[in-house]
Amino acid sequence: MGTIDLKSGERLDDLQRNGYRIIQDPEKFCFGMDAVLLSGFASVPDGGSMLDLGTGTGIIPILMAAKTKADRLVGLEIQEESAEMAGRSVILNNLQSRVEIIHGDIKEAGELFEAASFDVVTCNPPYMIGGHGLKNPDGPKAIARHEILCDLEDVVKAAARCLKPGGKFYMVHRPFRLSEIIVMMHDHKVEPKRMRLVHPFADKEPNMVLIEGVRGGKSRMTVEAPLVVYESQGKYTQEIYEIYGYQ
Repeated sequence: MGTIDLKSGERLDDLQRNGYRIIQDPEKFCFGMDAVLLSGFASVPDGGSMLDLGTGTGIIPILMAAKTKADRLVGLEIQEESAEMAGRSVILNNLQSRVEIIHGDIKEAGELFEAASFDVVTCNPPYMIGGHGLKNPDGPKAIARHEILCDLEDVVKAAARCLKPGGKFYMVHRPFRLSEIIVMMHDHKVEPKRMRLVHPFADKEPNMVLIEGVRGGKSRMTVEAPLVVYESQGKYTQEIYEIYGYQ
């Protein structure tokens, strides 16, 4: 593994995979369980390519580098500081031959990348609509969580443009926007094919949805068994331990 100097406020976190570590700044933004669950839900063919829209810390390309034999994993990030930090994490893990971080806008993905050039597109987008009333709408956390610099349609449109025919789009989002997600994907010809709801506890309503779409796919969707995060307070279920790589 490479060595790298940390900036003020940054820390190194162990990803429990292949010895990989990631640089984060808790004052700006740290990846959450949603990103880890998305990496567990998604797959990339051997020798294939993947684009992660709004990559943030670079967590999804790095986790997918550990999980898959993909040749090309690209993370696109609009916030320059986050992109620079993610790039240093790539160097730290000696992944430069497989992972690339690009500073740029999801809305310009169609110009930044050749059309129909990726086997897979992933995204852990901002969940909340708009940023009205936020104390600091320009802050990294607000941009990551609220649709300030991009919205759901920007994400789906970019995925549709960048995916090869038959390519797969994977996204994690919130169930309260599920009808909008399905309609948006269908309208942009990224047909929803697989969905899984994530519940904090078995008796609680879901707070995340994992969804897979296929560019140009036919209309037929499989709804998988729910994923339950906690067996009891503070104790993950066996499946969550497996996804996190602890067992």
